[in-house]
Amino acid sequence: MKQFLFLFLSLVLLAACGSDTNEEQETSAKAPLFLSVTPTTDTEISAGEQTFVLTFDRNITILSSTVSQITLNGKSVTSAKIEGGASPRLTVTATVPNDAREAALVIPAGIVKTTAGGLAARTELKWNIKQLPAVDPSTFDGLCNPKATPEARSVMEFLKENYGKRQLSGVQSSSSNTLDFVNAVAESYGKHPALAGFDFIYLAFSPTPAGWSWQQNYNDISAAREQWEHNGLVSYMWHWNVPDNEAAYLKCRDEGSTDHMGFYTPGGNGGQGETQFDIREALKEGTWQHECILRDIDEVAGYLQNPQEADIPVIFRPLHEAAGSYTRYNPQGGAWFWWGRYGAEPCRQLYRLLYDRLVNHHGLNNLIWCWTIDVAEGYEKSAKEWYPGDDCVDIVGADIYTDSPALCQRTAYDFMHEVTGGKKLTTVSECGNICNPTAQQQGGAFWSWFMVWPTTGNGGTIDLAGWQANTASYWQEVLQSPCIMNREDMPSLKAL
Repeated sequence: MKQFLFLFLSLVLLAACGSDTNEEQETSAKAPLFLSVTPTTDTEISAGEQTFVLTFDRNITILSSTVSQITLNGKSVTSAKIEGGASPRLTVTATVPNDAREAALVIPAGIVKTTAGGLAARTELKWNIKQLPAVDPSTFDGLCNPKATPEARSVMEFLKENYGKRQLSGVQSSSSNTLDFVNAVAESYGKHPALAGFDFIYLAFSPTPAGWSWQQNYNDISAAREQWEHNGLVSYMWHWNVPDNEAAYLKCRDEGSTDHMGFYTPGGNGGQGETQFDIREALKEGTWQHECILRDIDEVAGYLQNPQEADIPVIFRPLHEAAGSYTRYNPQGGAWFWWGRYGAEPCRQLYRLLYDRLVNHHGLNNLIWCWTIDVAEGYEKSAKEWYPGDDCVDIVGADIYTDSPALCQRTAYDFMHEVTGGKKLTTVSECGNICNPTAQQQGGAFWSWFMVWPTTGNGGTIDLAGWQANTASYWQEVLQSPCIMNREDMPSLKAL
């Protein structure tokens, strides 16, 4: 009897356990049900890159090969992933277009599922898109220099009129004073960038003897002349090398020595090309530092006089990335260049001194002044403090180095507009990976141009694919985009 009862109870328990197991399997195989989304539907969202977090009633999974089937307004989303690999939350990133009133996110049936194979039904979610005011070029300031040359005014009027229509392509030269990267892009992809960038980085070495590896002669403007004659635009920047100490300066002044020169702050470049030069002392008349910067400014003025005499306007971008990053190198603001080492106020004073010396003292009226910051972590905490003022800035630029070129950088764009109250044109003054021009246009990030920073391979060879996203096919896509204007598309801006 006891044996019978034991057998009976065992069978009952086994049946119960089997029932529980089946129930669990059944439950996990059920279709996951959509519960909620952030931001909530039927609310207003901004154009540009947006992140949507969808929550389901159980853990879900998704195959990477099916992400392209998830669409926003008929176009594949940028990404879709499960938090932690196993979670009830699906995070979707997509570009919300600027030219539509409604955003519709569609996840086809069967894309989202449980590990047991339960397939989610089709999910469609909708939001209203916040409408941007129409781009009105008349709201932008003209050139801050009332004596600007006709050619400079012509370029500025073109940039204003073109704003919001097509973004200009641009590429910085390597350290050479040539069109090396401009021509390399054209040879590889059939289009010349509309904007060619040059750098006074070797000011202290110019002109150098023939045969030197860094031979420079900034009196030679043949590259700038060629770019301008073919309707392209010309830009100059300045990695400003200064002596590390007074002895080095005197040796530079009296003997032409270039020893102990640099532009990085201590700790800013691992000991290479660093300087203790103090901008605060440079702003005081009677100091060797003040004498040094005036000598350098006057030398640059002589080189900039050459394109002025040739009727070539120059977009001038000095003291770039002054604020640096709040998270790199030092806790005082992270400036990696000497002109930003001691904060915003001395740098602003130096920028205004530079403007006054070049414009009012040397009579350089061919310059279009571009002020830039680096869009690194913490930039929004400091950028407004560093802005030198509307009366000496024509264009504001953001140096953007991103591993996510599919994003339009709308957040940075809006912030740059905020810095100037929307009075100035905005541009991507430097970049590594080129941000997708279509995404930018659709997202309402109307950058005036982009400027790719060059990379070189072994032996100084030109490497157009040095940035991860800038593959040959992507270069082709960008340069052939209807959102992009290359040198071949540019009108003549020469004054009659």
